[in-house]
Amino acid sequence: MVLPLVDEDKPKCFLCHDMFENIEDLQKHQKTVHKDFFEFHEDDQKRQPAPGDVSIF
Repeated sequence: MVLPLVDEDKPKCFLCHDMFENIEDLQKHQKTVHKDFFEFHEDDQKRQPAPGDVSIF
């Protein structure tokens, strides 16, 4: 998809593709409208080495 140059500086929601005037509005939108998505994927942020990973010191 090609966006016009006037819209390149506006943040866009990656779930519903709505555009917002600033990042604060985008964060409010994601915390309210897509709350269930972010709560479901909250555990994905806890990363640890996979079994068999080798660390090099």
